[in-house]
Amino acid sequence: MPHSRLASPGATAEVLRAHGIHTRKALGQHFLVDDNIVGRILALADLGGDEPVLEIGPGIGTLTVALCEAAGAVVAVERDDRLLPVLDDTTAGCDRLTVVHDDAVTVPVADLVTPLGPPVALVANLPYAVAATVVLRFFEELPQLRFAVVMVQAEVAARMAAAPGGKDYGAYTVKLHLRARPAGRFGVPPGCFMPPPRVGSAVLRLERVEHPAPAGEVDAAARMAEAAFAQRRKTLRNSVRSALGVDGARLDEVLADSGIEGGRRAETLSVQEFLRLGSSARRHGLLP
Repeated sequence: MPHSRLASPGATAEVLRAHGIHTRKALGQHFLVDDNIVGRILALADLGGDEPVLEIGPGIGTLTVALCEAAGAVVAVERDDRLLPVLDDTTAGCDRLTVVHDDAVTVPVADLVTPLGPPVALVANLPYAVAATVVLRFFEELPQLRFAVVMVQAEVAARMAAAPGGKDYGAYTVKLHLRARPAGRFGVPPGCFMPPPRVGSAVLRLERVEHPAPAGEVDAAARMAEAAFAQRRKTLRNSVRSALGVDGARLDEVLADSGIEGGRRAETLSVQEFLRLGSSARRHGLLP
């Protein structure tokens, strides 16, 4: 039995043709047509059957119909109004599905509800243009969210999963890893989509940090990461000083207090070191 009856080129083309739908490049629409990938997404999500799940960009419902079988309830956010009647058709048997017509970047989190409560998992083939923004946003604004399994561009997945020291490690990585850490990943070739994207894709599992720092400490660490990476070719001291417009002597006190050498580059600092740096900056009045 297929995981999704829609996950094939023929089934997808038939649905699009029946509804007179053409893909919109501006919305990053690439429909998944490989049922094996749907199965691997479900395996990585490892749903127990009773969780409320959030999906972003359900499209014609390819992953949605599989999630309706695997999860306790699904709330799906779709921006393209042309696809709403398509979803009504393809998910007609999904009585545990709620579709919200909105933009995932701005939709109020209070609208993301199911009969089982707010979602505890995000499982989605994300619109590529907003994928990084959306993942970080929901880990920030949905405290109940325990994990995410998301399809994104391969280069975005590299940023999400990067370790200190590499070119993919940056302020975004630090801000995400303050809240969630990578816990599984696999690649997806362009031929698994219709139309095929020009870039490779990857599915990544992210799990919320079990013992996060207090909100103020996380915010301070994120602010210091943004400042440190603002001019990543410069030393940590010079980049932070320039980005925050602070006095060099005060910054030296912060660096000494945190035990971090100002001559290092931002990409060499771990998430824990950014937490120490943010905490020191707050103690010395450099940040609120």
